[in-house]
Amino acid sequence: MASTVINLAPDGNLSRYLQEIRKFPMLAPEEEERLSRSWRDNGDTEAAHKLVTSHLRLVAKIAMGYRGYGLPISELVSEGNVGMMQAVKRFDPDRGFRLATYAMWWIRAAIQEYILHSWSLVKMGTTASQKKLFFNLRRLKGQMQAIDDGDMKPEQVAKIAHMLAVPEADVVSMNRRLSAPDHSLNAPIRLDGDGEWQDWLIDDSESHEEEIGDREEMSGRKALLATALKTLNDRERHILIERRLKDEPTTLEDLSQQYNISRERVRQIEVRAFEKLQKSMKTQVTEQRQAVAARLAH
Repeated sequence: MASTVINLAPDGNLSRYLQEIRKFPMLAPEEEERLSRSWRDNGDTEAAHKLVTSHLRLVAKIAMGYRGYGLPISELVSEGNVGMMQAVKRFDPDRGFRLATYAMWWIRAAIQEYILHSWSLVKMGTTASQKKLFFNLRRLKGQMQAIDDGDMKPEQVAKIAHMLAVPEADVVSMNRRLSAPDHSLNAPIRLDGDGEWQDWLIDDSESHEEEIGDREEMSGRKALLATALKTLNDRERHILIERRLKDEPTTLEDLSQQYNISRERVRQIEVRAFEKLQKSMKTQVTEQRQAVAARLAH
């Protein structure tokens, strides 16, 4: 599939590559479904080629989100394209969602795996928590406006450590490893002066594919939650919603007075209801994955 579906690879001039991939039109939902079925049912490589090339802009946009790790953007795009091809290979149009929703997970996974294998600092430890810290530290620092070089403030370290459930020492260590001097966007990429770093920038506004993907992902999560809430009794459901699903949670004291029980009893019901909710959602996800695997096996 790799040799017949896509032969366009980014070279040293990303601007030219981006211009080239814009020539491939995005697909209407009906056309995407038709091509997906043609590839799945008949092995139509031309259909697969159209599915991949119509999403190359999505790959480039996701790859640009990882440009702060010191690796050539062309390599990140290339790895993302591999993930895109894997997504097309495994996509099931009968699931009812768009290819972009499914593909972005494959694209990100391919790029992240490449980064993890390329960064010597990550090879020192690849636990799930360290990977989470590696890929979220810059984003959280940006949200906290902790963008200066050097060590972060103790309160910033503590907040990030709490948010990611990692030791504060790991946050400090990872921040020092990831710190790098800023470079002018007008600096040449190569010594021969052909191209500047600003040529590698891309529009950060949300793409059509990602907008659809985010919307469908949120819709899927809401459906899982709605189904899981039905497994709770009325009191459990009400207490859980009041305590966990409201912007301003109701206090234990207010709920204890409403139900004429102790605050500790309210807390116990909340914890039990949350555990039941988690179990139900995990079961739903497992069943969905098994259904997808069964379809792919046929």
